[in-house]
Amino acid sequence: MRYAILADIHSNLAAFQAVLAAIEAEGGFDEIWCLGDVVGYGPEPHACIELLRDYKHVCVAGNHDWAAVGNIDVSDFNPDAARACRWTAQQLNAQDIDYLLNLPEKLVLGDFTLVHGSPRYPIWEYLLSASDACDNFGYFDTNFCLVGHSHVSSVFVQDKFGNCFNVGTADEIKLASQGNRLIINPGGIGQPRDGDARASYMIYDSNAQMMYHYRVHYDITTTQKKMAEYKLPSFLIRRLSYGY
Repeated sequence: MRYAILADIHSNLAAFQAVLAAIEAEGGFDEIWCLGDVVGYGPEPHACIELLRDYKHVCVAGNHDWAAVGNIDVSDFNPDAARACRWTAQQLNAQDIDYLLNLPEKLVLGDFTLVHGSPRYPIWEYLLSASDACDNFGYFDTNFCLVGHSHVSSVFVQDKFGNCFNVGTADEIKLASQGNRLIINPGGIGQPRDGDARASYMIYDSNAQMMYHYRVHYDITTTQKKMAEYKLPSFLIRRLSYGY
C-alpha cells in the first residue's frame, strides 16, 4: 500500500493539485493521510475540502480547521491569520462545516499516530526542536507519529536508550531501524516555511516500510492572484514566493 502523507494544504488549491498530479505520475497512492489545516490562509477553502473528499482519506483536525468553524477562538491567532480565518469561515458551505467539525484530534492507524501539532497538544504545539520532541515521545504509544503545523519537514528520533535528536529533512526514511521511534513532519503543501517555496509532502510505502520525501513546483502566482482578488493579507500573499 502507498499512502500520501499531506499536511497544511491551507486552501491552496494550485499547490494541492500539483502534489496530487506529481504523486499520480510516480505511481499513485491508495489513501491520503492528511495531518490537518486543510483550510486557512489561502483563497480556495471549499475547493480544497471538496478535492480531498474526492479521495479515500483520513484527516485529523488542525487549528485553522477548527477556528474556521468556531471550535477555537481566533483571538489566539496573529492578526493576519485571524483575518484570513474569518474570511475562510464565510466561504464554507454546510457540508464543509460539518466535515471540519467532525475531524478528530488524533488517529491511531496501526503503528502510526496522526496529529496536527504534537502528541502532547494535538491542535497547537509546534515541534521544532529536539528537546520539545523528546518531551512528546511519552505521549504516544506507537513507534511512529506523523505531525504537521510547523510547515517544516523534519524527522525526530528517539533511540532505544531514550536519546532524542533531530535529523532534519531526509529524502528517504527506513522505518524498521533497530528500535528507533520517530516523529515525522512531511512539511507544508500550501505554505512552506523552510525557505523552499515548493510544496512538500511524503509517501509511505507500507510494503517496503519506507517513507519518501518530495518537493514539487506549482504555479504560485495563480494562488497569489486569487488571494489578492479576495483582499487577503498582503503578507500572506508575499510569503508564498519565499517559503517562509
